[in-house]
Amino acid sequence: MKICFHSLWVVLSLLFIGCSVSPEDKANVLDANTTLTRPNIVFILADDLGWHQLGCYGSEYYETPVLDQMAREGLRFTDAYAAQAVCSPTRASIMTGKYPARLHLTNFLNGGDVPKSQPLPWTGGEIKFPKPQEEIIGEIVIPATANRLKLEEITIAEQLKMAGYVTGHFGKWHLNYNKIYQPGRPGDPGSQGFDEVLTTHKVGAGPVSTFENDPLHVRQITEHALSFIEAHQDEPFFAYVTHNSIHRPEEADTEVIDRFSKKQGAKAGASEEDRYDHNNPKQAAMLLELDTSIGKIFDKLKELDLDKNTLVIFVSDNGHLGVKDGFPLRGSKADLYEGGIRVPMIVRWPGRVEEGSVSAEPVITTDFFPTLNEIVQAGKLPENVDGLSLVPILKNSDARLGREALYFHFPHDHSSGLGPMSVVREGRYKLVEFSERLVSGKPGAYELYDLETDLAEKNDLAASHPEVVQRLTKKLQQWRVDIGAQEVRRNENPKRK
Repeated sequence: MKICFHSLWVVLSLLFIGCSVSPEDKANVLDANTTLTRPNIVFILADDLGWHQLGCYGSEYYETPVLDQMAREGLRFTDAYAAQAVCSPTRASIMTGKYPARLHLTNFLNGGDVPKSQPLPWTGGEIKFPKPQEEIIGEIVIPATANRLKLEEITIAEQLKMAGYVTGHFGKWHLNYNKIYQPGRPGDPGSQGFDEVLTTHKVGAGPVSTFENDPLHVRQITEHALSFIEAHQDEPFFAYVTHNSIHRPEEADTEVIDRFSKKQGAKAGASEEDRYDHNNPKQAAMLLELDTSIGKIFDKLKELDLDKNTLVIFVSDNGHLGVKDGFPLRGSKADLYEGGIRVPMIVRWPGRVEEGSVSAEPVITTDFFPTLNEIVQAGKLPENVDGLSLVPILKNSDARLGREALYFHFPHDHSSGLGPMSVVREGRYKLVEFSERLVSGKPGAYELYDLETDLAEKNDLAASHPEVVQRLTKKLQQWRVDIGAQEVRRNENPKRK
């Protein structure tokens, strides 16, 4: 049945392309001289992996031979962004193609306890989610983030499933009220378009891996993905491989950690549990394990002769957890300087994407939904998708998308962050807005950087370029209004703390 369905789609595609597609639509279909069958899609998502931590992005300390090879065989993006500086909102942006601020899902979901009204394990019925609460911090009121990705949102898995793809989720979800995943429970992957599901947790937060010496479930996630690929090799599939690594707590093989501790470039004390630095031996050991696991996926694709018709995407959900001193990027996870949101992103698609190509076009994780939608010709996009299709860049790495600007809105106070912030990037200029200073009337509410000449964001141009600050401020504020973003506001009752 799988082969028959797949063959039927090819016949219908030939009829569709030959009879009912306008010249404009034909121009949007990837130009290739190979088979017209739709590609398999493997989407690999790393956790807390920084832009600077891959060899193909310039690291001489971290070892990522598989990902470096992937970059040599595909397309590497230098200016790719996670839609948020923490995990859940970025994951929501991948699933929906929408800015986290539009979804009101702007902070990580803390995975609170199950409500008493919900039996354990879940046995059906409606889950009564508690109402999200605002937070008062001194002079400001922090808006409440959504407590889950709403079921009415159409996910990329649902969109691909409607186009005939079999879908699999393997690893971290983090888009429901809590992490006590149950088959069939609303808000978990199975209710959001995934046919086959494995959910995992970080160390100490849930069931341990079924494999020994696998604290972050890297092997378990990978083995499930490999089995899924093999089982569905005769039909188009979407494998969403979403790792917990290299998120803390940092655990890896002690001998590998020791080797990196002795490696030139390791920072003194970086191997301590509470120390996060540029060259972190524990993170290096975890990343090498993750890199090796990705190699197993490539090996499986080649073994099954699926390699040439499989699109593989690799990206991180936010920047690294570490120091914020600007080398090579300023900031880290939970803030909107480049270190918190600029992430590694590589796309490999033999015969369609030019080997060894590089794009400096600013792109963002909201772009994956429209990109995959166009590639598989899944039909009309859902309403209010914010991303743009990357197909022009996949065809020509020098292409430009014509995007007006990129926007980021983090109205929260994260333990690893710098307080509530918003950002707009327009071309070379990046405006940073500090919400608390703005609503409290304090100085220094805005900073301006020229990313072409100052990637580390060390030279604030706000005072010398007031006209740019004014223009970008109006643009950022109007964007928040247009998408209905939740705003930080002044605490009018100082007694409320």
